[in-house]
Amino acid sequence: MKLDSMPITLTQCGKTFRGTRVLEPLDLTIGAGETVVLLGPSGCGKTTTLRLIAGLEAPDAGGQVRFGDDNVTALPIERRKVGMVFQNYALFPNLNVRGNIGYGLKIARVSATAARERVDELLAMMRLQAHADKPISQLSGGQRQRVALARALAPRPRVLLLDEPLTALDARLRDALRGEMNTLLRELGVTTVYVTHDQAEAMELGDRVVVMSAGRIEQIGTPREIYYRPASRAVAQFVGTLNRIAGQWRDGALVTTGGTLDLQAQAPTPSSPGPAERFFRPEDASLADPAHAPLRGVVEQSTFLGERTRLTIGGAAPDALFIDVAGRIELARGTAVGIAIAPHALIALA
Repeated sequence: MKLDSMPITLTQCGKTFRGTRVLEPLDLTIGAGETVVLLGPSGCGKTTTLRLIAGLEAPDAGGQVRFGDDNVTALPIERRKVGMVFQNYALFPNLNVRGNIGYGLKIARVSATAARERVDELLAMMRLQAHADKPISQLSGGQRQRVALARALAPRPRVLLLDEPLTALDARLRDALRGEMNTLLRELGVTTVYVTHDQAEAMELGDRVVVMSAGRIEQIGTPREIYYRPASRAVAQFVGTLNRIAGQWRDGALVTTGGTLDLQAQAPTPSSPGPAERFFRPEDASLADPAHAPLRGVVEQSTFLGERTRLTIGGAAPDALFIDVAGRIELARGTAVGIAIAPHALIALA
């Protein structure tokens, strides 16, 4: 069941509440049928951005919101044809599952026959047929989430907006529903804006991720771009775990406490007095023979995580380094280890 998709354009959209700027004027274009995830810590402006798109808030003077060629800046939410799923789902406790899903169709005065067909279609899509006549109070958290999503989709919205819809669920259910939602959004092809502070959700669901911090956009890119080529320290430190190696530049190499990283193969080779440091992800390093490895240190801690073991290595750099290795490897505290890092995996940040 494909829905009509609609591109979204935000132009110089900022927001000020009671004299305090909570969202700096931003420009953002979302393609038709694209899923864009707004990612960032609490208070970064991501929910405010979503509410501007929904029509629940108006941008400061000069800001403009467009759906395709339509300027919807002055339109309230009920005239924008958006579907919205809130963090608490906002389901009606006095209505059963069928009544909740069909509520928007009733408001739109869709005929009883057409509404029933549409609700039946969504009940099947969400695997809720057996629960159609149950009150909301008898549903699990995952079932309520699916009812809220079905209700948002019932009127065939031009845009789907989701405000941290999985936050209230336990970790195992959240992981399962994240996969289901990813499949569903691809099948629907509806333009979707998804707000979260969860990096795993952003990486799995987003065609592109918009990383926000302190009311402004830090970076826009695919999940891979955001993770492997962060544009700033704020992005790099918020998305995933990041190791820092600091020291001194010497003949194109970074000399640190546990050895030397030869960066001659990297372009450009450091030549100006900038930060003498490089960053890398825990999975981009491997253990090596301490006698021949570029960096040497000792195991301070070993944490078994199932499919992998995370080692905390001291002495290799001024800061402790986290290295991910195969889960079956066991190393005692104090074991001397060498560390090798592929040159292409080293990240330079201004």
